[in-house]
Amino acid sequence: MKLLRFSSALMLAFLLLGIFSCQKDEDPQLEASMPASEFSADVPLQWYKLFEDIDRYAPGCRPPAAARALGYIGLAGYEAAVAGMPDYQSLSGHFTGLSLPAIEDGVRYHWPTAVNAAYHVMLQKLYPHIQADHLAKVANLNKSFEDKYTDQLPADVFSRSKVYGEAIANAVYSWSATDAAGHEAYLDAHPLSYVPPTGPGLWQPTTPDFTPALFPYWGGVRPFAMSQADLLAKPPLAWAEDPSSQIYNQAKETQIWVDKIRAGQDEEAHWIAEFWSDDFGGVTFTPPGRWIAIASQVVEKEQPSLETAVRLYAQMGMALCDAGVAIWKSKFHYNYERPIHFIRRNFDANWETIMNNPVTGVNSITPEFPAYPSGHSGFGGSAAVILTDIFGFNYAFTDNCHKNRTEFRGAPRSFNTFIDMAVENAYSRIPLGVHFRMDCDEGLRQGYLAGQRVLELPWEK
Repeated sequence: MKLLRFSSALMLAFLLLGIFSCQKDEDPQLEASMPASEFSADVPLQWYKLFEDIDRYAPGCRPPAAARALGYIGLAGYEAAVAGMPDYQSLSGHFTGLSLPAIEDGVRYHWPTAVNAAYHVMLQKLYPHIQADHLAKVANLNKSFEDKYTDQLPADVFSRSKVYGEAIANAVYSWSATDAAGHEAYLDAHPLSYVPPTGPGLWQPTTPDFTPALFPYWGGVRPFAMSQADLLAKPPLAWAEDPSSQIYNQAKETQIWVDKIRAGQDEEAHWIAEFWSDDFGGVTFTPPGRWIAIASQVVEKEQPSLETAVRLYAQMGMALCDAGVAIWKSKFHYNYERPIHFIRRNFDANWETIMNNPVTGVNSITPEFPAYPSGHSGFGGSAAVILTDIFGFNYAFTDNCHKNRTEFRGAPRSFNTFIDMAVENAYSRIPLGVHFRMDCDEGLRQGYLAGQRVLELPWEK
């Protein structure tokens, strides 16, 4: 009789164990939200890899607009997970006008689901005008993660996390809309209302197509971390055509370097110039998008946690955004002419840059905005500061961004530090023929400052 009671009890215990093991929401291990540090970086990595593809083709979203979008996308992803990051805090109290929803106390959240939802909403809202196949990719990536997590999670946890991430993104997007100078500026990237000033040494649209100015009012965009005093670059070299002047010698440097490349006398410089020339929509991503692609290569290599990844992409996005605001404000404040005009007046009336569009076949292009300071330099400097802060100074890295390109020499290049990468990126603009050395010097300085100011935000508790 005792044996029968024991056997019945044992069977009941096994039966109950089987029932409760199938009820995921009854597992004590699942009652509390796991910290974001316990999850992989797969969600942000896959979304930012998709961003690289979208960035290559999105109409109007060239350098500063892409950088601004990255700032808001990154902020939404960070805020969607920060409640699960015990050492970090929301930035909502730091940004005037940004009001974010809070999590419910005593219930479980799944941070990858929340982050996925936030990125999904932000890409839909910030890029509603992209090609149908890219919109489909946005929908499909979201669905792939949702299908994965609905299989893993109790229904209430999944739903709560998704709703929370969407609410965060909608709040961040609403805050973006209060920045009139930047929000949806991509819809009129070359406003015909802008008439560039005229005078000796001042920028005018350049050959061969004389494209009107790109985002001439971008200096009014709201930065994330830089003060108004930070935004304006130091004054450029005085314009002069005296052979003893500094700017004359810098123009001569640009001319000589390009002429050597054209004569086949400096293949290394030619490789460097093309390797960093992310200048053409439909060919490559934007310069800010290039640095996101570099960051994603590091994420793939290092496999950091979700916590580290959302912080990395948020800080990089904000730093890239602020670098773009500072540099475009300075460009249209000083309105310094491009080397091609100086060189043609003083050295060679038929001189051309080597910035050639491999898709359209248009050659000797110069970007459609003033020279000083350099945008490439600023974007690279800001990104290098963030990458260095997270992964360390002595981080050797090989950049495979253009490994399989055939339109130009995209063979990978290796570097000892991220700062080395930023410096090469900056000065690659001289042998390309589109910048003076001073443009690169000041662009780097402003980029470094943008990165530092973002790191000074109150991220940690």
